[in-house]
Amino acid sequence: MNIVYISPAFPPNFQAFCHGLANCGIKVLGIGEDYFENLSEDLKHSLADYYRVDNLENYDVVYRACGYFIHRWGRIERVESHNEHWMMHEARIREDFRIQGPDVTQTLKIKRKSEMKKIFLNCNAPVVAGEIAVSPESANDFVKKHGFPIFAKPDIGVGAMAAFKINNEEDLAYFWQNKPQGDYFIEPFIDGQLMTFDGICDQNGEIVFYSSLFSVNGAYDLVAYKQDLSFYLVREIPEDAIAIGRKIVKEFDIRAKFFHLEFLRDRHTGKLFVLEMNCRPPGGYTVDLMNFSADINVYQEWANIIAGRGFEARVERKYFAAHISRKWGKNYLHSHEEIIGAFGEKIPMITEVPLVFAEVMGNFAYIARAPEEREIYEMIDFIQKKV
Repeated sequence: MNIVYISPAFPPNFQAFCHGLANCGIKVLGIGEDYFENLSEDLKHSLADYYRVDNLENYDVVYRACGYFIHRWGRIERVESHNEHWMMHEARIREDFRIQGPDVTQTLKIKRKSEMKKIFLNCNAPVVAGEIAVSPESANDFVKKHGFPIFAKPDIGVGAMAAFKINNEEDLAYFWQNKPQGDYFIEPFIDGQLMTFDGICDQNGEIVFYSSLFSVNGAYDLVAYKQDLSFYLVREIPEDAIAIGRKIVKEFDIRAKFFHLEFLRDRHTGKLFVLEMNCRPPGGYTVDLMNFSADINVYQEWANIIAGRGFEARVERKYFAAHISRKWGKNYLHSHEEIIGAFGEKIPMITEVPLVFAEVMGNFAYIARAPEEREIYEMIDFIQKKV
């Protein structure tokens, strides 16, 4: 089997997907901007071939790379990146070379929040009202109907980047004067805790693994107020999230891929609202959290599904597993040495975060785990406490 993998070297932890595929005897054909000699040794050994391009954003050169691979290796069975940024490249390659998987039309339904909302409504998932803000007049009408505050975010986008919390008429005017180009989707603002339903579907569209993370911070607050991010995978997943999540995953018809479904649970009523759906792994080091929470290798298990072997690991959620970040330039109370001295055995991974993710994910992350939730909060407090 031949698989094209777009950007195999970045983000660094996703190189493990290529390792997993190679372990299954699959030919991994990488396309990226890095020079081959600069790739890690493990990645070099996992790639059957590699085509370097000057600009991965340029679809024409990616198209030519796929043509080269077909000439050299024969038919391409799959194309993957696990990355929101390259999903449209994936979809266009599938259409142009008749490869199985989501085409452009299907991918737009997953990328556009306005299209997601229609699918959520089709399966009676709990959502808040929302629409594209086509003009100041339409936004004013929305406010008259739903009141302030409202939340505006790019119709195509990830997280809270370039998002606006609009509390009053002054904020609304600022939004129209300063918003970037492109469609914006507006909704009533919910004071809620962010949580997810994440997992993998097999080749028949059946969910074979799932997990859920709780975010200590709100996504908007992380960007607007420069907070330190912390979130963690839970051991017991709320039943309402599982029930709603299963319906939505089935409606999106996801096959042999990850899903990442975001919710907000209203802090006042406890009601769960669906925010958005992504056909990819959750971001950052969440796949590593999945591994550490249950002592499994999710990177390899996804590759096993692609190879037709299925998800083979026995899943027992033994630990809460957390991403606890720090940012450069902040005056933290406890040193790195003090953190390791206090929690060393509970911190199986420490990593620098790529700069492109640092505004939200922090510059440095402690990946921690513990059997009790209170231990996670103790570590968050200790690691992120300021002088």
